[in-house]
Amino acid sequence: MKRFLIALFLLSVAHSAIGAPSRIVVLRHGEKENAYALCDVGQQRSLALKAQYLGKGAEKSLFPHAAPTAFFAITLHTLELVAPSADSWGLPVMTYSVVPLPGMSDAASTDWLNRQTQRAATEVMNDSRWRGQTVVMAWEHKHIANQKLEKNNPDALVELRELLKLDQLPEADKKRVPKTWSGSNYNFFWIIDYNDSGQPVAFKEIRQDFTGQFSSVPNNAWDAPEGLSKNSRCKQ
Repeated sequence: MKRFLIALFLLSVAHSAIGAPSRIVVLRHGEKENAYALCDVGQQRSLALKAQYLGKGAEKSLFPHAAPTAFFAITLHTLELVAPSADSWGLPVMTYSVVPLPGMSDAASTDWLNRQTQRAATEVMNDSRWRGQTVVMAWEHKHIANQKLEKNNPDALVELRELLKLDQLPEADKKRVPKTWSGSNYNFFWIIDYNDSGQPVAFKEIRQDFTGQFSSVPNNAWDAPEGLSKNSRCKQ
């Protein structure tokens, strides 16, 4: 059943490739203090991203040739992370909102994240506004890539790894895409390039390496602990 649904999804994308972007930048939300807000480290990361990678005039800009056209977010944490960068370009953050509600179970929250991730990916891959453009997606890490989540949803695509067609990359690039985003990492970009037909043609992973006033923002290796101070307000 899953293969059939995937085939239908990919067929619909192929027919509507009119809206396929040329590049998608994916990153995880920043470090959290609670269910509603980033902690001090996450807030510093949001400012560091603006100054050095994602904001207008950033020192190590990920957009050397073309400005981003849209920033997408899904949770309060992802919104807080990219809002400074989006504002520097005079852009709103397009949010497929999933927010913590009193009494909501983990299962209900996951289902909500599933639906909103599907909706956002459909818009990014199909809306003609993004054809040939660069868009940024700040996301909840389990809905970027997570094998357990994938196995728990055999009849639907619910991760960006599948929805953005990273499993269709050229073989050499596809092998380099982790199937689960590490829970200890907030400090990586996944950058996917697409051709005019909406097919992914290249993938690269960039580790955030902040300098100057932001040099203390963690840049731990993949799957390695951040090493935060015990006095940090960040949720471990």
